[in-house]
Amino acid sequence: MTPVTRQEVLGLYRKILRIAKKWQSASGQIEETLKEKEYIKNEAKTLFQKNKNVTDPKLIKQCIEECEARIEIGLHYNIPYPRPIHLPPMGLAHKQGRTLRRQEKLRKISKPIYLKSHDEVS
Repeated sequence: MTPVTRQEVLGLYRKILRIAKKWQSASGQIEETLKEKEYIKNEAKTLFQKNKNVTDPKLIKQCIEECEARIEIGLHYNIPYPRPIHLPPMGLAHKQGRTLRRQEKLRKISKPIYLKSHDEVS
């Protein structure tokens, strides 16, 4: 990891912790706000710890993009949890050969960047 990349990653981690510190839930309830703040901190800690030994520059870049996307989506929609995607059960397969294997492959390809690591941690 280059020093520039390291600084960028540490800056993202600090940004997430600052967001968690200032976070207010959409409902305004204190217990929900505390729960969401704790979720933000735990999610960040878990994902950063999981990826701390990543050395491939492409994978590091992908993780950084995912982090930035989740921050922007969280701030925009005022929810700390990843937004789910809703796909019809067989909506991605071609008209010919609607096999389950093809369906699983297409679902994996169509997964948004901000959900790539969520299923691995949850």
